[in-house]
Amino acid sequence: MLSNKKPKDEYSGLSQLGEGATQPARKLETFPNRNSDREYVIELRTSEFTCVCPMTGQPDFADINIRYVPNQKIIESKSLKLYFWSFRNEGIFHEHVSNVILDDLVKALAPRWCEVDAQFSVRGGIGIRIYAEHGTHPDCLSLLKTKKSDK
Repeated sequence: MLSNKKPKDEYSGLSQLGEGATQPARKLETFPNRNSDREYVIELRTSEFTCVCPMTGQPDFADINIRYVPNQKIIESKSLKLYFWSFRNEGIFHEHVSNVILDDLVKALAPRWCEVDAQFSVRGGIGIRIYAEHGTHPDCLSLLKTKKSDK
Protein backbone atom coordinates (compact mmCIF):
# COMPACT_ATOMS: atom_id res chain seq x y z
CA MET A 1 0.00 0.00 0.00
CA LEU A 2 1.31 3.39 -0.96
CA SER A 3 1.53 5.97 1.76
CA ASN A 4 0.77 9.63 1.14
CA LYS A 5 3.55 10.50 3.54
CA LYS A 6 6.62 11.64 1.70
CA PRO A 7 10.18 11.89 2.91
CA LYS A 8 10.86 15.43 4.09
CA ASP A 9 13.45 16.16 1.42
CA GLU A 10 11.78 14.36 -1.51
CA TYR A 11 11.04 17.62 -3.31
CA SER A 12 13.91 19.71 -1.97
CA GLY A 13 15.67 19.74 -5.36
CA LEU A 14 12.72 21.35 -7.16
CA SER A 15 13.54 25.03 -7.59
CA GLN A 16 11.02 26.06 -10.26
CA LEU A 17 7.74 24.67 -8.96
CA GLY A 18 5.80 27.19 -6.91
CA GLU A 19 7.91 30.13 -8.01
CA GLY A 20 5.98 33.21 -9.11
CA ALA A 21 7.86 34.84 -11.97
CA THR A 22 9.30 32.37 -14.44
CA GLN A 23 11.85 32.55 -17.21
CA PRO A 24 12.88 30.07 -19.89
CA ALA A 25 15.39 27.57 -18.51
CA ARG A 26 17.30 24.75 -20.19
CA LYS A 27 17.05 22.76 -16.95
CA LEU A 28 14.93 19.66 -16.42
CA GLU A 29 14.04 18.90 -12.81
CA THR A 30 12.95 15.53 -11.49
CA PHE A 31 11.46 13.98 -8.39
CA PRO A 32 11.65 10.38 -7.11
CA ASN A 33 9.45 7.70 -8.62
CA ARG A 34 7.64 6.01 -5.73
CA ASN A 35 6.62 3.12 -8.01
CA SER A 36 9.94 2.26 -9.62
CA ASP A 37 9.19 -1.47 -9.32
CA ARG A 38 6.23 -1.06 -11.73
CA GLU A 39 6.43 -0.62 -15.49
CA TYR A 40 4.04 2.17 -16.52
CA VAL A 41 3.92 4.90 -19.16
CA ILE A 42 3.92 8.63 -18.51
CA GLU A 43 2.77 10.81 -21.39
CA LEU A 44 3.32 14.57 -21.62
CA ARG A 45 1.99 16.70 -24.48
CA THR A 46 2.22 20.26 -25.64
CA SER A 47 0.87 22.07 -28.67
CA GLU A 48 2.79 25.24 -27.78
CA PHE A 49 6.37 24.35 -28.76
CA THR A 50 8.18 26.94 -30.86
CA CYS A 51 11.65 27.44 -32.26
CA VAL A 52 12.90 29.24 -35.36
CA CYS A 53 14.39 28.12 -38.66
CA PRO A 54 18.19 28.51 -38.43
CA MET A 55 18.35 29.73 -42.04
CA THR A 56 15.39 32.11 -42.36
CA GLY A 57 14.54 32.97 -38.76
CA GLN A 58 10.89 32.13 -39.45
CA PRO A 59 8.99 30.62 -36.53
CA ASP A 60 8.29 26.90 -36.38
CA PHE A 61 5.45 25.46 -34.32
CA ALA A 62 5.09 21.88 -33.14
CA ASP A 63 2.96 19.47 -31.19
CA ILE A 64 5.32 17.46 -29.03
CA ASN A 65 4.34 14.22 -27.36
CA ILE A 66 6.72 12.59 -24.89
CA ARG A 67 6.15 9.09 -23.59
CA TYR A 68 8.44 7.32 -21.18
CA VAL A 69 8.64 4.46 -18.73
CA PRO A 70 10.29 5.90 -15.63
CA ASN A 71 13.01 4.22 -13.68
CA GLN A 72 13.99 6.08 -10.49
CA LYS A 73 12.97 9.62 -11.56
CA ILE A 74 9.93 11.47 -12.92
CA ILE A 75 10.10 14.76 -14.82
CA GLU A 76 8.56 17.77 -13.09
CA SER A 77 6.12 19.29 -15.60
CA LYS A 78 6.76 22.99 -14.89
CA SER A 79 10.47 22.52 -15.54
CA LEU A 80 9.54 20.84 -18.84
CA LYS A 81 7.37 23.82 -19.77
CA LEU A 82 10.24 26.25 -19.05
CA TYR A 83 12.65 23.95 -20.89
CA PHE A 84 10.43 24.01 -24.00
CA TRP A 85 10.17 27.80 -23.71
CA SER A 86 13.98 28.04 -23.85
CA PHE A 87 13.87 26.97 -27.53
CA ARG A 88 11.52 29.78 -28.54
CA ASN A 89 14.18 32.00 -30.13
CA GLU A 90 16.71 29.30 -30.96
CA GLY A 91 17.55 28.63 -34.60
CA ILE A 92 17.51 24.85 -34.90
CA PHE A 93 16.33 22.28 -37.43
CA HIS A 94 13.32 20.13 -36.49
CA GLU A 95 15.30 16.91 -36.66
CA HIS A 96 17.98 18.29 -34.37
CA VAL A 97 15.72 19.77 -31.72
CA SER A 98 13.71 16.54 -31.48
CA ASN A 99 16.89 14.61 -30.74
CA VAL A 100 18.20 17.27 -28.34
CA ILE A 101 14.96 16.97 -26.36
CA LEU A 102 15.28 13.18 -26.24
CA ASP A 103 18.95 13.35 -25.20
CA ASP A 104 18.19 15.86 -22.43
CA LEU A 105 15.29 13.75 -21.13
CA VAL A 106 17.43 10.61 -21.10
CA LYS A 107 20.21 12.48 -19.28
CA ALA A 108 17.81 13.83 -16.63
CA LEU A 109 15.68 10.70 -16.17
CA ALA A 110 17.70 7.62 -17.13
CA PRO A 111 14.34 6.08 -18.11
CA ARG A 112 13.70 2.47 -19.04
CA TRP A 113 12.33 3.75 -22.35
CA CYS A 114 11.55 7.18 -23.84
CA GLU A 115 10.06 8.49 -27.08
CA VAL A 116 9.75 12.02 -28.45
CA ASP A 117 7.18 12.50 -31.22
CA ALA A 118 7.46 15.99 -32.71
CA GLN A 119 4.93 17.02 -35.35
CA PHE A 120 5.83 20.38 -36.85
CA SER A 121 3.22 22.53 -38.56
CA VAL A 122 3.17 22.71 -42.34
CA ARG A 123 5.39 25.44 -43.73
CA GLY A 124 6.17 25.78 -47.42
CA GLY A 125 3.71 22.99 -48.13
CA ILE A 126 5.58 20.36 -46.08
CA GLY A 127 4.90 19.08 -42.60
CA ILE A 128 7.65 17.27 -40.73
CA ARG A 129 7.21 14.61 -38.07
CA ILE A 130 10.11 13.17 -36.11
CA TYR A 131 10.11 10.14 -33.86
CA ALA A 132 13.17 9.76 -31.68
CA GLU A 133 13.44 6.84 -29.28
CA HIS A 134 15.69 5.58 -26.49
CA GLY A 135 15.61 1.98 -25.28
CA THR A 136 13.37 -0.93 -26.22
CA HIS A 137 9.58 -0.73 -26.41
CA PRO A 138 8.24 -1.92 -23.05
CA ASP A 139 5.50 -4.54 -22.69
CA CYS A 140 3.16 -2.01 -21.07
CA LEU A 141 2.92 -0.09 -24.38
CA SER A 142 0.83 -2.87 -25.90
CA LEU A 143 -1.66 -2.35 -23.07
CA LEU A 144 -1.75 1.39 -23.82
CA LYS A 145 -2.42 0.79 -27.54
CA THR A 146 -5.22 -1.67 -26.70
CA LYS A 147 -6.91 0.82 -24.38
CA LYS A 148 -6.69 3.64 -26.95
CA SER A 149 -8.22 1.49 -29.68
CA ASP A 150 -11.14 0.56 -27.40
CA LYS A 151 -12.29 4.20 -27.33
